[in-house]
Amino acid sequence: MIDMNRPMHLIDTTLREGEQTVGINFSLGQKKAIIDGLALVGVSEIEIGIASPLARDLDAIMDHCRKHPGLRTSLWCRCKEEDIFTAAALSPDRLSLSIPVSDLHLDRKFEKNRSWAEQTMRSAIRLALKKGMEVSVGFEDATRADPDFLAGMARLAEEAGAFRIRLADTVGIGAPLQIMSMVQAIKKSLHTCEVAVHTHNDFGMATANAMAALDAGASWADATILGLGERSGCARLEELAGFLGMMRSSSQLRPEHLKPLAGYVAEITHIKINTCRPVIGDGIFTCETGLHLHGLRKDPTTYEPYPPERVGGKRHLIIGAKSGRNAVKARLAELGYEIEDGLLLQTTRALRDRACFFRRNAR
Repeated sequence: MIDMNRPMHLIDTTLREGEQTVGINFSLGQKKAIIDGLALVGVSEIEIGIASPLARDLDAIMDHCRKHPGLRTSLWCRCKEEDIFTAAALSPDRLSLSIPVSDLHLDRKFEKNRSWAEQTMRSAIRLALKKGMEVSVGFEDATRADPDFLAGMARLAEEAGAFRIRLADTVGIGAPLQIMSMVQAIKKSLHTCEVAVHTHNDFGMATANAMAALDAGASWADATILGLGERSGCARLEELAGFLGMMRSSSQLRPEHLKPLAGYVAEITHIKINTCRPVIGDGIFTCETGLHLHGLRKDPTTYEPYPPERVGGKRHLIIGAKSGRNAVKARLAELGYEIEDGLLLQTTRALRDRACFFRRNAR
């Protein structure tokens, strides 16, 4: 049974994972504007970047985040002493330590074994806690890890003092039922530690996988504006925040602020938003299909999951190549004209033919 009222939180990682998109580098001013937009949307936490001596502007970004009361900050961090020291100097609310858990990553990327992962993680958690930071541990490549080892690492992290475990579908190979099963298994291994997920979109399932994880008991899900990120990107903030805010009544989230934020990020990254993009597309409330027009005129909830106003959109009912007699008659009445039933069919056919002609010749 899914608990619809259980708190579900979003971590926006546009400034970390999103900026890893090829060709994207946000200026300090742009990062501040994004933070302001995220605060309006109501995300619970912002991952502001990577804790590294090479990272730019982290102190200024952290200062700007503190202007928004209630907005928590985190830094992504390798399990390395120098990076943890760099993070501690910035005093984030949380440190997101990352450690690989698949044998593939341990062996081929680091030339290490499972014992090294266990020891390295424990040492890093102890050091971060000593420096006064809450610790979240991210398990890289969790969907390709041995389930027993993954559960064991989660227990070790909890015992060492981590408050949250973040499971990463690093190459986007998970499907919703698999993600649900993984989250449920990890939840059973833990006592108080919270569970989060970081989902990639390589097969177009990042948002669905994030929601599956939340429904399975995870408390947190990562997202990025426009789904920015490595390769095919990550779960889209506008989809997750829109769904949670409108379908799951997450009162903290304010979907009406998603479209302006997405539009701003699209502008500065030169990404075109498809008119049919869920939640933020300009054309999602445009209709010309006869059956749907008939329902929408009588009661918009027949063919709309939520009112356009909830996301700053507008409804457009168009008479075109797919419109029926009822729609034509209703539109003529709105314009002040009455039409006899005997003429209605002929008029509708003429309008549809005319619309098809113009559409074909406009291409």
